[in-house]
Amino acid sequence: MRSKILFTSSLLLFAVLLSACSGVAAAQSTSEESNDVTQMPPRTITVTGSGKTVLSPDIAYINIGVQTEGKDAAQAVSDNNQNTQQVIDALLATGVAEEDIQTTNFNIYPRQEYDPQGQPTGEITYVVNNTVYVTVRDLDQVGDLLNTAVASGANTIHGIQFDVADNAEALSDARVAAIKNAETIASELANAAGVTLGEIHSISTLTGGYPVPMFEGRGGGGTPVMAEAAVPISPGQMIVTVDVTVIYLIE
Repeated sequence: MRSKILFTSSLLLFAVLLSACSGVAAAQSTSEESNDVTQMPPRTITVTGSGKTVLSPDIAYINIGVQTEGKDAAQAVSDNNQNTQQVIDALLATGVAEEDIQTTNFNIYPRQEYDPQGQPTGEITYVVNNTVYVTVRDLDQVGDLLNTAVASGANTIHGIQFDVADNAEALSDARVAAIKNAETIASELANAAGVTLGEIHSISTLTGGYPVPMFEGRGGGGTPVMAEAAVPISPGQMIVTVDVTVIYLIE
């Protein structure tokens, strides 16, 4: 009887071991199949699409400054303060809002004077600069505003820059155009390669989307304007560009 029990127990133990070995083998087989699958990357087509929107500027930024010189530093500063205040008052009188006039630079420095032979004379001239950053929201005013600033004492005007106050809609239109452009390019590549274009796998937007002058030299970006120049002002047009990178699956 005892021998029979031992024999039965041995059979049960053998069955358990056999079942465990089979499970391990099955798990290893499944893991190997899974690894084979994960090692096969999806076939894709990567393209870059570009979208552009042209729009007209509706705002301008101008740096308007006053420079004074004198042998006495305090007097040079006093003269500069008076002239700068005259310019600011004149700008306010044209309708520019007070919050649209901001002082961006004030400095004073000594300048060594030299004789015709290039030797220092020992005399010092103090140079004082005061610059205000003016936001002009009515572009029809720009020409008159510049004339007014010069007439009231401004003698440095530079960095006229045109911009768009709200470019959200133009930016949205450019994004849509960029996606359509990417789809067109991807379809052409897929047809040429003899494959079927699948769904979009990922989309990324490249840095950009800021309005820039459409043509070089128009829009006044950073171009100095001489104080004595007659002002016709041409804002020109600006362009918003958006680039996107789109990855499509290949079916």
